Amino acid sequence: MKFTKMHGLGNDFIVVNGFKEDVRIIFEKAEKICDRHAGVGADGILLVLPSDKCDLKMRIINSDGSEADMCGNGIRCFARYAFSRGLVNRMSITVETPAGVIKPEIIIKDDLIESVRVDMGCYSLRKKDIPVTGNPDEEAVDLEISVDDRVFKFTGVSMGNPHCVIFVDDVEGFPVERFGPAIERHPLFPKRTNVEFVEVKGQNRLKMRVWERGAGLTMACGTGACASAVAAYKKGIVGPKVTVSLPGGDLFIEIEDNGRVYMTGPAVEVYSGYIDLNTL
Repeated sequence: MKFTKMHGLGNDFIVVNGFKEDVRIIFEKAEKICDRHAGVGADGILLVLPSDKCDLKMRIINSDGSEADMCGNGIRCFARYAFSRGLVNRMSITVETPAGVIKPEIIIKDDLIESVRVDMGCYSLRKKDIPVTGNPDEEAVDLEISVDDRVFKFTGVSMGNPHCVIFVDDVEGFPVERFGPAIERHPLFPKRTNVEFVEVKGQNRLKMRVWERGAGLTMACGTGACASAVAAYKKGIVGPKVTVSLPGGDLFIEIEDNGRVYMTGPAVEVYSGYIDLNTL
């Protein structure tokens, strides 16, 4: 099977062209393919597939074999791959995902792909959309969650996938590996959740570390950066244009009055190769 390794701010993916490869076996062997010692190694796998209502369709398989609804860093890599391979011939494209139609735009400077700006759709804070247990039409703002004898306040945000945003004083020193897994699988979140730990660095800057649902500790999370910016914006901490700093680099997030969110950041192609799935 031919694949291409890509990353967005260190959040890395194995991209497979479903127009040319039989992707059915990938679902069975995703964990082994993503294994960093015995496989290619990645946070997840992106499948480029045909769509009957958009330019292309994206499916996302996490490193634990589960399937994700949406991935912000993944959609930027997906768009760059599709554009550079000639699968689309326009810089603005539509992509079908389980979270709905996502619209990435390739940004070119000096004849090179500089970044990808993505219309991420509208956020929701309603418990039923995230989902969070409780009154389905209430907003999940400043709720409490108890983990390992600690009580945190969090804001739940849906960006087409679930997020639990927790503000902390020192994100670098915070034990993400301890609390992230427990919160991901907490009974409050019936479909599990991504967990963002966020430090406010100024009126227009946040610093974030993330525990991703199905992938664990990663270098970056695009939907998580969007969710963190939304949570901070709704609480009056930041304005509608926010730079979110992650271990892998920065993402620029814009929030419109109508609830629509835009994310801009890099997507990098590392290498292409072949893997014999029969050996895994």
